[in-house]
Parts: sequence; C-alpha cells; structure tokens
Amino acid sequence: MGLNETPTAERTHIGFFGLRNAGKSSLVNRITNQEVSLVSDVKGTTTDPVKKSMELLPLGPVTIIDTPGFDDEGTLGEMRVRRTKEVLSTCDIAVFVTDNDTLSSSEEELLAIIRQREIPCLVVHNKTDLLENKQSNTQTEFYVSAKDGIGIQELKNALAASLGSRAKEIKFVGDFIQAGDLVILVTPIDSSAPKGRMILPQQQAIRDVLDAGASSVVTQVETLSGCLDRLNTPPALVITDSQAFAKVMKLVPEEIPLTSFSILMARYKGFLDEAVRGAAAIDHLQEHARVLISEGCTHHRQCEDIGTVKLPNWLKRHTGKELDLSFTSGNGFPDDISEYDLIIHCGGCMLHDNEIRNRMNLAVAAGVPFTNYGTAIAHMNGILERSIAPVYA
Repeated sequence: MGLNETPTAERTHIGFFGLRNAGKSSLVNRITNQEVSLVSDVKGTTTDPVKKSMELLPLGPVTIIDTPGFDDEGTLGEMRVRRTKEVLSTCDIAVFVTDNDTLSSSEEELLAIIRQREIPCLVVHNKTDLLENKQSNTQTEFYVSAKDGIGIQELKNALAASLGSRAKEIKFVGDFIQAGDLVILVTPIDSSAPKGRMILPQQQAIRDVLDAGASSVVTQVETLSGCLDRLNTPPALVITDSQAFAKVMKLVPEEIPLTSFSILMARYKGFLDEAVRGAAAIDHLQEHARVLISEGCTHHRQCEDIGTVKLPNWLKRHTGKELDLSFTSGNGFPDDISEYDLIIHCGGCMLHDNEIRNRMNLAVAAGVPFTNYGTAIAHMNGILERSIAPVYA
C-alpha cells in the first residue's frame, strides 16, 4: 500500500527527540532528503512538533515527527515539552538525538521516559565530526553527522530493520472471513454522515472483504430487510454502524453473525478485551457519576452527533441517572483521568494504535473503566455477547 492509499493512523510513525540544538531537525532533513524542518544555530528553533508524511525507502509510507527540545524553558517551553511527550504516544520508534559523548541528566530523563513506555529506540550521536570519542555503530546506537551525511544510510537501514518485524498481522475483518463469503455492510446516511464519501472503517471493511476473495453488499438500515430477503443464502456476516444496533438486531436473524464497525476497530486497535470489561461499568454508574466521552478526531458537530447527543441520551435512558458528562476531541485527552468513573472512547480509526492504547493504559492504571462507542452501545442494547462472538470465533 503506497503513501496516498495509507491512512495517517496506519503509517509508521518515527519521532525524533532530544535537547535543543542537538541537530534533530538537521538529521530529519538529511534522512528525508527534504527541507522538512527549519534549521538554525538558535536554540529552540523548532517550537511545535513538525509532521511530514512521505514514502521513505526502504521503510515505505511513514510519518516523520520532529519535536521541540526537551530542555525548552519558560512557560511556553513547558508547553512545548508537554507536546513532545504527547508525540511519544504515537510513535512506533523513537530516534533519540544527542550531540554529546556522555548523556546529560536531562537526556537521561528523556531516554528513561522513552524506555518506560517500551518504545523501540535508536540512540544517535550527531555531529560525530565534532566529537572527541568517535565510536563504531551498533544495532541501537549510532554515530552520525547530519552535516556531512556520515552514517545516515546505516541509520536508515537500522530503522527499516527495527520496523520490519513490527508489521501488523491482524486485519480489520479479513482474517475471520473466507473466500466466497458474502458480507453485508449497514451504513446509515444521516446528517452526521460525511458528504460524498465513506468513513474510514467502512472503507477498510470493503477492502478487507475484497482482499479475502469475498463479496460485500453495502446498504442502509431502511433497505436491509429487502436485501436479506433477496439473498439465496444467508450472508456470512453483517457489519453495522453501531448507532443502528437497535434497529439492525431486530432485522438480522439470530443465526446470522452480527457485529459493528466500532467493535471491529477496537479489536483492530488492540483494546477490545478492555472495552468489553469497561462496558459492564455502565450498569453500575451512580447519580452524577462522571463520564468522559472522547473522540479521536475533530469535526463539526451535527444535531445527530453520536458522541455529544446520541450517546448521552442512550446513557441516561439505560441508567436512569443524571450523569456529569465531559467531552474531548482530537489531542485533547486529559493527562489526569482519575476523577472519572467511566471513559467511553470512539473507535479510534484516526488515531495511531499506540495513541489509543496509551489512553487505554492510562485508564487501566488509574482504575477507570474504559470502553468505546460500539461496545457500549451493544451492551446497552443487550447484544454485546452476540456482537463480539464473530470476532472471537
């Protein structure tokens, strides 16, 4: 899959970290052979994470992220350091850049954070032309010169080798359907649906079905019954938009496997088990319990918006309680979530796997139940066991 066909969340994310003026931006420019980042001798030139999606051979489609210096100072500097830490949540691999032979205390602190998060890391000693104790490269530690191009190809080869074994094995749906199967996709078109296109999970499902040698039929809720009636044999699977569960579950016979795009996305992103456990907490919410509803992307809210309108209404109807709801979107996920009684997250289709799992891990560490839209909706409709059965078969 090339760059143009690869969603941002599916690209390999490579983050460059280090102190100010260590040569991170120069190294990014040298590796990419492009002027991705602004370079100068002034400390703190990079004031915000700089992202560049590109085809980087021999790695393929990647997103390169250049970050501000970890030792930035002042009020703005603290904000930049916080943004740098946020970038770690999205990285498949970290490139730690230093212009020293021996790491300073600030560098040791940053390196400890990277390792604590279990992010694969390559340590790069830049400006090797100025270092006194030049050493040979190892598998995880490199001596390079961004200025003169020394050691750059060896570093790129090491990045490719480190990431080559991290290819994603799980598919969105293609690993549990067979060639020749028929899959029905139920995709409601209402005021909150994007104009003139399918959302990413729907696109992924269609492509996975085709790659498996199976066939798909795309329909709306209103035409689902007629679609089923016209089939000579039942479909192998029905996948629905989660917000249509209440209607679709009545139209699809029990013997036909049924799940949702959001549940498949939770499985694909690696947090379905936790989402199932978290959904059970809905039944135990007390009056004025604090619930965070979090969306991974930002978009204009519509009158039928699922996160801010439909989910709150369904929660109130299911629990019979007045709940204190908070909402976040995009990168606005809070650092401290201990005050919440439940987190309901979107499927995370626009978030990198590491980012959505990091949010889940924050919740687990704080003892806060964590689920997602589709799993929560299935639970509230009494269909969760049926809807997760196909993906665990």
